[in-house]
This record gives sequence, C-alpha cells and structure tokens, in this order.
Amino acid sequence: MHVVAFIAGLFCCLSVALDAFQTIILPRRPTGRFEITRIFLIATWAPWVAMARHARSNKIREQIYSVYGPLSLLLLLLLWALLLINGFALFYFSMGSPFADTLQLHTGSALARFGTDFYVSGTTLFTLGLGDVVPHSRLARAFIIFESGVGLGFVALVIGYLPVLYQAFSRREVSVALLDSRAGSPPNAAELLRRHAFEGGQEALSILLAEWERWAAEILESHISYPILCYYRSQHDTQSWLSALVSILDTCALLISVIEGPSSRQAQLTFVMARHAVIDIGQVFHVQEHKAWQHRSEFDRLPQKDFYHLCDALGENHLRLCGDPAAAKRLTTIRELYEPYAYALSEYLRMPLPVWVAPPKEKDQWSLLTKLRTDAESAMKVRDDHSVFYPDE
Repeated sequence: MHVVAFIAGLFCCLSVALDAFQTIILPRRPTGRFEITRIFLIATWAPWVAMARHARSNKIREQIYSVYGPLSLLLLLLLWALLLINGFALFYFSMGSPFADTLQLHTGSALARFGTDFYVSGTTLFTLGLGDVVPHSRLARAFIIFESGVGLGFVALVIGYLPVLYQAFSRREVSVALLDSRAGSPPNAAELLRRHAFEGGQEALSILLAEWERWAAEILESHISYPILCYYRSQHDTQSWLSALVSILDTCALLISVIEGPSSRQAQLTFVMARHAVIDIGQVFHVQEHKAWQHRSEFDRLPQKDFYHLCDALGENHLRLCGDPAAAKRLTTIRELYEPYAYALSEYLRMPLPVWVAPPKEKDQWSLLTKLRTDAESAMKVRDDHSVFYPDE
C-alpha cells in the first residue's frame, strides 16, 4: 500500500510539473493528449456552454461566456495546487505518516493519518510554517523542505504568468477595437473596403493589412503558447478576436479574387499569415474531431442573395466581382482554404463569424460623419464658385 501511495504521489507531482512547464514555460504547442490543462478545459467548457444556453438573452449569454476565461485560469491554478498538495500528502502517507500532531488527530486509522498528511502538505506548500504538526524522521523533514521550495516556485510562476497573459490580451484587443472604426461593428469585409474608397485609400488599406499581418503572427504565437487566451472575450459583445481575424481574411480573399489595385500583393501576405493562425489555433482544440467540422460542407457564409448584395457593395468601390466569372470562382476557391476551420472554431468557442456585407444601420456614426464632411466640402465648393476676385488697379 505504501508503494502504491508513493507511485500515485509521484504521478500527481510529475503531471503538474510537466503541465505547468508546457503551459507556462514551453513556447510551443504540446503534442500530447493527456495534459491536465487540456482535460480541464474540455471537462469545464462543455458544461459551461450548456449552462449558457439557458440564458434568457444573448447579452446575458455573452456575459456568461466572458466569465469563463478568467475563472478557468483561477480554477486551473487551484487544480494544480490541489494536485501538488495531494501528491506530497501521498508521499508522507507512504512513509507511514511520520508526524506528531498536537491535536492528537493521529488515531491510527488510514483516513485520519492521511488527513494529517494532507494538512501538513497544504501548510508546507503555501509556506505557512505553523509548527503544530512536527515531523519525526529525517526523510519527512527533507520532503518538507523540498515541498516548501516547490511552493515558492509555484507562487513565482503564478506571479509571472498572469501579467504575461493580460499583456497579450491587451495587445490583441487594441487592434480589435481599432478595427471598429475601419470595418464597422461587427466588422465585415464590404464595410472595410467601402471605408477605404477614397483617394489614397489603396495605400492606406495596404498599410492596414500589413499591420494585421503582424497581428496575426502575434496571435499565432501567443494563443498557441497560451490557449486559454482564446476563451477571453472582447469588451463589447459585437467584437471578438475571431470575427476580426475572419473579416481580414474575407477582405484579403476579395482583393486576391478581383486582382485590382496595389493592395492585392499585401493581401496575399496577410492572407497566408491569418490562415496559418486560424488553422494552427484550430489544431490546438482539435476542431477536426468536432461535429461542426463534419458538417462544414452544409454551412455557407455567402449564399446567393448575399453574394449579389456583396457585388452591389463592391460595385460602389469599382471592384468587379459579379461581372467576372473567374473572379467569383477564385473567391469560392479561396474561401474553402479557411472557412471550415473558422466555422469549427466559431462553433467551439461560441464566437459568431462576421457576415460578408452588413445591412445599413440607422445610426451609423461613420455614415453620419461622412455626410457631414461631404456637406462641408460641397459648401466650400459652392462658396469658391461664387467668389469674385477683383484685381488691384
């Protein structure tokens, strides 16, 4: 029995050490399937989604989803701590519980002895040093010193882990928030192109796509190293990192399809990096095994009626799509390169994908500001046309 307890304790401690190393320190995606973090996320996310389904409104449902990311992080740290405490308690139990308990709870039963061992392990890991339970063997003293060192290292990892997560989250959300003024809220490709339909807009669009190429690379690096960031929601219900990424992919797909303007080359570069991010993040969650992946062929983000609306919107920007069958075929081919992964991720994370073209809003601030600017320019032109210049005699 003591050998079994020692092996079980060793398994608990090594599992936590390996999982913490892979989750916090290792800067790449682990390849195994039995990591504590992965099992924990699978075991908790599905019940959380089931609970959110019973919410009375979408706003409350989104609020429930937004709580999961930070809460799961705290629960994961608590799970690691409990496994470490239990592992060292099993070590002490395998030594025959070599402690003198001042409360005289050591009654001889296995359960009572393990309770004392668990208490000693908890106070040692968190370095309380109460001294009410005293070890009376050299081996137990050595393990207590070792466990207190593990506890200090655990606290140091937590202190260093949390700021890294929230810095990565803040950097991600700055770009997502900036896209609101460039592509609407929720963002969509047609609106992004429409708002760049001005003199010099192609150059500005190329700069924007270059910034999002780097943003996609940062997402690829941070969200694979720290998959729990994928569950963190944006500040507003109409925004998400996934919808922003897919809207950029949609924009690049359109620019590559019509092959017009100087921004098409940058669109190719941004598309490759953004698609890489979508696919690799999907592999972290094994989306190919989910039901949404099996039914991906039944989902169409761009049905025929929306395609005609998209053609009308692009026609205002002088981008020929419907009049060029080859361009429409290229668009369909490009969409198949990323939409199945994006759809599976959307279903798993419960983050809706953006539409290709959004209906006009009654209180659209962009349209209001554009109208005011147009009226001001028209007034200036009329004033200049009616002005009379009298030369000096």
